[in-house]
Amino acid sequence: MRNEDVVIRKFQIEDYEAVISLWKIGEIPYKPRGRDTRDKILEEITKETAIFLVAEIDGQVVGSVLGTHDGRKGWINRLATAPEFRQRGIARLLLKEAEDKIHELGIEIIACLIEDYNRGSMDFFQHAGYTKHTDIIYFTKRKYPEV
Repeated sequence: MRNEDVVIRKFQIEDYEAVISLWKIGEIPYKPRGRDTRDKILEEITKETAIFLVAEIDGQVVGSVLGTHDGRKGWINRLATAPEFRQRGIARLLLKEAEDKIHELGIEIIACLIEDYNRGSMDFFQHAGYTKHTDIIYFTKRKYPEV
């Protein structure tokens, strides 16, 4: 496979099932009764802050990334590649495209949150130039557990 065989494009709601499948295979946390319902994703992709992308080869979705921003900081979420297409540079292409789109908005810092058990993602992001911070404690407040 060559990088020119990979098409990076905006996520469309028709990609929903394929992307959810990538998340499940990649053991990415998935909230099927909360923020990850089809309707919630559809609502989110219409926002100006959404930078949701997929990687496609011969019409098959083989990777995805959800990018977003708050106007000051960009966020990379749920970067996933189908197992049979890993180690081919697809995640790197998705990350670069998401970063480029965030930078085009004038945002100069990009962050990601990675579960402490996900060594592969930590290694990937460190290799991509991200700095691991062990001095930050992450807090959330959820309206309900499935959100």
